[in-house]
Amino acid sequence: MPWATVVDGPLRSHLKVEVHDDELRKFEADGSAPLPVTNDQGHVEHEGARIWYSTYGSGSPVILLHGGLGHSGNWGYQVPALVRSGYRAVLIDSRGHGRSTRDARPFSYELMASDALAVMDALHLEKPCLVGWSDGACTALILAAKASSRIAGLFFFACNMDPSGVNPIEPSPTLNRCFARHAKDYALLSATPEHFKDFVEDVSLMQRTQPNYSAHDLAEISVPVVIVQSEHEEFIKREHAESLAQSIPGAEFIILNAVGHFAPLQRPEQFNSALLAFVGKVLPNSVTFES
Repeated sequence: MPWATVVDGPLRSHLKVEVHDDELRKFEADGSAPLPVTNDQGHVEHEGARIWYSTYGSGSPVILLHGGLGHSGNWGYQVPALVRSGYRAVLIDSRGHGRSTRDARPFSYELMASDALAVMDALHLEKPCLVGWSDGACTALILAAKASSRIAGLFFFACNMDPSGVNPIEPSPTLNRCFARHAKDYALLSATPEHFKDFVEDVSLMQRTQPNYSAHDLAEISVPVVIVQSEHEEFIKREHAESLAQSIPGAEFIILNAVGHFAPLQRPEQFNSALLAFVGKVLPNSVTFES
């Protein structure tokens, strides 16, 4: 939920500026909004990798898990909104993505879920709300399934829980712009900037073959969950998202209008409204500031 500050003599007002980047032209050129400055960032050594994290604000924790090929900076529009609403936003770069390293093992959502749990342990986070986008949603749901007693709730956006839920990828200018941005960011952030092609192939293999959760597995999830699907979602079949909501006890189903797989970047104000509404339900003791 980006803002602009207007100064008029001794008077200062904060005006909400709505961002529309439906074709990801701004994202390709500049990336997401810059993250706030923080002194709380570092790495956690876990399972042969150095997992990067950073935190912002105070209050009840909200962990944001980014999508495949991306990194935590893609949450630039969401972090300030959470901080203004009285939450502690926690970012984690998935192994092999962004500033995090990886070992020689293939990518897996289970391994990335264990990485996220290791960060939770290192930061002594109690009952965070998980927010997952695409691959990050797979990771978050697996973490919620395996460690439900540690999780307050899950905001699950734009993802499948078995390969049958994915549409065939159809190239488009919007997808090409997103991919170009990911390539630039990987070159800037990764410890192995020359390996982007291998990185894409390895992540793509994981996406084609994982995850493989059944309706029975999903029925075991015992935390509040909202399944969020975009009206123009490019990758995930709507009927699959609806099936997920039906398989998880008590899960809600929400449609975001006029956006696609990249809603947090395309129309962040709309995305943030749904996000904050859910977080407010599962973390009711957080202080709410003017937004």
